[in-house]
Amino acid sequence: MLETSRIWGVALGLLAASCALQETQVTQPPPAPTPPPAAVAPAPPAANEIALAEEARAMLAQAETDVQRARAKRALWQKAWEDLVTSRQALAAKDHARAIRHAKRASEFAQLGLEQLAYPAVN
Repeated sequence: MLETSRIWGVALGLLAASCALQETQVTQPPPAPTPPPAAVAPAPPAANEIALAEEARAMLAQAETDVQRARAKRALWQKAWEDLVTSRQALAAKDHARAIRHAKRASEFAQLGLEQLAYPAVN
């Protein structure tokens, strides 16, 4: 019984010591939340870019007309159709320079297909 009381005494002593020596944790206030980044309004497009976009739309419209005429006369070349589709995709992606380049080529190939009808067929 004596040993049991000593064990309990040591256990209570350790418990009391651990409570007395326990450090109090100082809780720091959470850091202030960072303000959200200010929304930057997109810059208005330059006048040159607007003019380029208008030119691209006009060239695409002309190419579509030329391709329709060549198709109606069954003189449409495959390359003209491919360039027309590429021009439409470039305009949708706002790549105006590429749209203009491919629209011009589509129109040119459609015109060449129509001119080809004037030549005699080769046997």
